[in-house]
Formats: sequence, C-alpha cells, structure tokens
Amino acid sequence: MVKFVNFDLHLKNINEIAGSQNVLTDVSLKQYTSFKIGGPAAIMVFPACTDMLVKTLKYLIENNINRLLIGNGTNLLVSDKGFNGVVIHTAKNMKSVSVEGEYITAQCGALMSSIASTALSHSLSGLEFASGIPGTLGGALYMNAGAYDCNISDIALETKAMDEQGNIINIVGLGHQFGYRTSCFKSNGLIIVESKLKLSPSDYDIIKEKMKDLNIKRKTCQPLEFPSAGSVFKRPVGYYAGKLIEDTGLKGCSIGGACVSEKHAGFIINKGNATAEDVNRLINHIIEKVYCKYGVVLEPEIIRIGEF
Repeated sequence: MVKFVNFDLHLKNINEIAGSQNVLTDVSLKQYTSFKIGGPAAIMVFPACTDMLVKTLKYLIENNINRLLIGNGTNLLVSDKGFNGVVIHTAKNMKSVSVEGEYITAQCGALMSSIASTALSHSLSGLEFASGIPGTLGGALYMNAGAYDCNISDIALETKAMDEQGNIINIVGLGHQFGYRTSCFKSNGLIIVESKLKLSPSDYDIIKEKMKDLNIKRKTCQPLEFPSAGSVFKRPVGYYAGKLIEDTGLKGCSIGGACVSEKHAGFIINKGNATAEDVNRLINHIIEKVYCKYGVVLEPEIIRIGEF
C-alpha cells in the first residue's frame, strides 16, 4: 500500500470528517478513469454533501496533504505508480441538479450528460453539445470543455468555489476567466463546488433532435468502443490536431497497449492492458513526429497525474 507521512493519523481524522463508509484505502484508480489506467491511491474519499467536501478539503490543505479532485475520471492519465495522497471523488454523491426557470444549478460531480438530459426535460437549450460528454460539470468548468463550436463558457453564470485557504468564494461572469481549454480554476487552483448555468427556452423536439444528431456524429467519428481520455491534444492555431497526426501517418501507431485510433487520430485508445507509460511514450512520439514534419508543437489536453 502507498502511504504518506502520518498516514494512520490522517486516515483516522479523515474517517471522522467524511465517515468511514465514504473512505477507501489503497484503491486502484483504473476503475475510476475513462482510460482504465492508473495505479493505486493511498486514500479515496466520496463526499456525501457539500459540507463534507469542504471540510475534507480544508483538512487536506491545512495539513499539506497531496490531493486530487476527480469527477468521472475523464481527460486524465494517472501514473502507473498511482497517487500517494488523497483522491476526492465527486461523481458518486455530489451530483444533484435543480432547475429554476431558465437556470440550472448543479453540483461539481453531476455528469454533463445528466445535466443535458435535465435541460431537455425542461425544454431548455444550450447544453445539446454536452449530451454525449462523459465528464462532470466540475471537469467541464475547469478546462472549459466544449464540442461542436459550443463551450461551457457560453452558459456558465456563477460558480461557487473554494480557494487554497479554504474560503468559499463566488465566481461570476467574466471572473471565470475562460479561455481555450482553461479557466480561473485551472490557473488559480480554485476548487469547484457547484455552478449555475443560464439556458434558453426552446422547443423540446428541436432540442432532442439536435442531441440525437450530435450523438450520431460523435459515435460515427469517435472511438467510443475503446477506453480513452477523449481528445489528447489541444487544437493548434490554424490546424486540427487529428488531421496533423493522420497526415503524419500515425493512425494505428501503437506502443504497448496504447494506440492512435484508426477512427479519429486525435484519440489514443487503450486496446487492452495499456499502461500510463505506454500512453505517455506514444504522446511524446506523436509530438516529435508532427513537429518534425510540420513544425507544429502539439500541446496535450489531457492532464498527467503522478510520476512519469
């Protein structure tokens, strides 16, 4: 088992804060990432409510304990060595969604697909692009997730977050500092608790048909039948990462169990038993080959966690 300094004492205190029924030790992160890759976490906490989330985070911050907040484990590449700290998993319990008029308020662990489904049931438009996104609201806000020319920044109105001192603050409008695959949460280390989204009333059938069309397009173009972390690279200015990779002749290129998808070269898939090191080596190989041919430096979109 991986253990950090004063592990037993901290485990005892975390159990008291979160309840032992919401705490696991020596947890394989493979089962909590969309890549199905990753070593063990020393401790994993599944907060049952906002108060428990905030108290757990405050304890970790005050005691300088290495911590990682995850939702559905998408867009992550976790080291084979695991994470010697505390992983806080929000997607199990922190997933409530409520609607008031044109506004949806959801907790950080709510799946984007679930929020989109709720929007549909209330004939609210603006989340059609998210109906097939496997991640959570927290992850979407963190990286300003988007698809098909729409982004979460288009609808995010106000977000409750926690800073590094344990204070709860409200981020409103431009304060989110959204950019291409970035936000104030990513640049300032703020921890998302919940967010309020502003949508627009529309016809139920029109919203449903758009969702259907986008999901058909997604299934046709993306390797959803294999574990992956979505698009591996950010879109370079003036280019498409997948097109550059394909034109470099890297479709189907494999290292160990990691492979550039034949369906969409912007994806790396886990063909079975891929390690984080396999994926990491393949990412570096792609970056090198594309740069050699086109002089374009691809920047990874996925986040590496742990030692590589």
